Amino acid sequence: MVTGSAIADRIWDMKYRLKSLDGSPVDKTIEDTMRRVANALAKPENKPQEWADHFYKVMSDFHFLPAGRILAGAGSNRQVTLFNCFVMGNIPDDMNGIFESLKEAAVTMQHGGGIGYDFSTLRPKGAPVHGVGADASGPLSFMDVWDAMCRTIMSAGHRRGAMMATMRCDHPDIEAFIDAKRDPGRLRMFNLSVLVTDAFVRAVNEDADWVLHFDNIPDKTVRARALWQKIMRATYDYAEPGVVFIDRINERNNLHYCETITATNPCGEQPLPPYGACDLGSINLARLINRPFEADAHLDLEVLARIVPIAVRMLDNVVDISSFPLEQQSAEAKAKRRIGLGVTGLADALIMCRTRYGSSDAVRLTEQWLSAIRRIAYKASVSLAAEKGPFPLFDAEPYLAGETIQSLDKETREAIGQQGIRNALVTSIAPTGTISLLADNVSSGIEPVFSHSYTRQVLMPDGVHREEKVTDYAFGLFRQQFGEHALLPDYFVDAQGLQPGDHIVMQSAAQKYVDSSISKTINVPIDTPFENFAALYLQAYETGCKGCTTYRPNDITGSVLSVTENPTTDEPVPPIPETSSDAGIVYMTQPLDRPDALLGKTYKLRWPESDHAIYITINDIERDGRRRPFEVFINSKNMEHYAWTVALTRMISAVFRRGGDVSFVVEELKAVFDPRGGQWVGGKYVPSLLAAIGGVIERHMIDIGFLTKKTPATKNNDVSTLSGARQCPKCGGLSLVRQEGCDLCTACEYSRCG
Repeated sequence: MVTGSAIADRIWDMKYRLKSLDGSPVDKTIEDTMRRVANALAKPENKPQEWADHFYKVMSDFHFLPAGRILAGAGSNRQVTLFNCFVMGNIPDDMNGIFESLKEAAVTMQHGGGIGYDFSTLRPKGAPVHGVGADASGPLSFMDVWDAMCRTIMSAGHRRGAMMATMRCDHPDIEAFIDAKRDPGRLRMFNLSVLVTDAFVRAVNEDADWVLHFDNIPDKTVRARALWQKIMRATYDYAEPGVVFIDRINERNNLHYCETITATNPCGEQPLPPYGACDLGSINLARLINRPFEADAHLDLEVLARIVPIAVRMLDNVVDISSFPLEQQSAEAKAKRRIGLGVTGLADALIMCRTRYGSSDAVRLTEQWLSAIRRIAYKASVSLAAEKGPFPLFDAEPYLAGETIQSLDKETREAIGQQGIRNALVTSIAPTGTISLLADNVSSGIEPVFSHSYTRQVLMPDGVHREEKVTDYAFGLFRQQFGEHALLPDYFVDAQGLQPGDHIVMQSAAQKYVDSSISKTINVPIDTPFENFAALYLQAYETGCKGCTTYRPNDITGSVLSVTENPTTDEPVPPIPETSSDAGIVYMTQPLDRPDALLGKTYKLRWPESDHAIYITINDIERDGRRRPFEVFINSKNMEHYAWTVALTRMISAVFRRGGDVSFVVEELKAVFDPRGGQWVGGKYVPSLLAAIGGVIERHMIDIGFLTKKTPATKNNDVSTLSGARQCPKCGGLSLVRQEGCDLCTACEYSRCG
């Protein structure tokens, strides 16, 4: 087995290859990784070796891609969770319950799980707290605490945290929730979504009054349409909050009879009950197309019928072999045995079938393919129930009455009634991120292709940048088949060639055959009129979507990438790939030599708690015609800070002298929160003195050009340009894009969901 590209090999090595504590590889080849996972997932079987061979086969062909946590953790003999998605328990409206919930969140995030929370259970700001003679600080104040916790977990070296916060559209603090991210420094670890009810949508359409209340006590009345416009204006201006159509989620939930959902995981594809969890995996549609680019190109339904039951069995076994951060999560998962079987490579599969993403033919094929996957997956789960028993909370009468089950064919419904079903919910479409890169850069989830071809700059150990060309899977096949200079047909459309409505019709087509939900971002051009933008959300509601998330470049979260029409050949093309990963930069192993003299600058920093100013000197070195920070000195008459400032400057200077991309230092410093509270400096809230120092270093990096290099984009038949790219907080390049609920840098592989 070969992955097919250098980037895929690097993704495997950095994210999924099992290594010992000293960094030496346990998995010698990617085949070893797949064997390790297959053997682990086959342990619950009566014939483990036989099933391990089946599991290995579907993975080695890249027909089925288990989620990254399964690839990295299964068979590692480590106490890790194989579940990507969690929604935590309901937050009690008392101080003990709130901080117990915070502890549970910290434990889950320490294990690497992304979490979702509904903060609607907390009383609004200003409400009386009986027994203590005080007023409540409100849900947003506690969200700040959660945000600080997530930063702390990250600073301890754990996997990047991701959180989703939801709030009902009738909560008294909903307006403050909507505006929370207008401050770009607040709640950076959260994605935010408003829980929109059917009643609220009706009130919006009728321009009726809307009562905000808590615990059935009215607080105030607003105009529903004005509140809706406030939501729309916020997401138009800074891409949040998203919208979750919560009544639709609960009405269509197979488990409507035994659970109520009020939150989702961070990327939105898994609406889950309290302590709910879900394991994920994707069928790679791009690898199932016969006779690509020919008039009779088609998806091989016979192969699909073989691999889907194997994938369902693999995901079902994950429930039995995984560890869980909390006992409540284990009990919930085993009682309902939720799995999330989805797809990736949809856009590439459509291209290979000569079909334009968003077209009527694309909708038809999407419905045909996903309908087949759902039918086969449900039948496979029924067969598993006959073999191993249905999920413990299965109750035939109410389960069969569910809206999704009623839409299944008669034969499947009758089989469920007779034998039960192993998995309460079966399908979901999750972000596929780096597993799509692992499978030779197939398009991600049901997203369109972001770019058919791009050039990535890789920093080598000797400090030299090497350019590496990365191509989309379908694009690469087309070039192999028709030659490097063949003109691309019009069905080779990427995200920049689509209208927002194209995204909506594809999401709604897929949602018909997905019993959970879909992670998808609708990229909207910056010049889209507000009225057209707002109409997208109502279109999503009317066409059956369970939620809607958009991204439009804006003044708060990012600016537009300028495009040069005729760049010179020695200027690198900005990397804009399909997805991004958490893979890091390769750093130089030997410190840079210090010249006798350095250029530098000293900055004066006033911190309100200190009687004396703090002076920060940053000296730079020039290499390859580029100025970069080399060392830092911090001085002040205030001796209270002397020991830690000396330690800080030595550590930062040591990092700077190692070379490579050192802009992460800024990010880490700015993420430090003082538990005593920050300060207002220059009209802006700064969470700590360390964060203020980080801000000074960031400003210096910008001044010397270390974070402001703008690389123009080539507009030709092979390379697409992304009009919505923003500046990456790590490398400074204008190469940050929004996809599947995550910020993804295409230059340095920075990513953040939340």
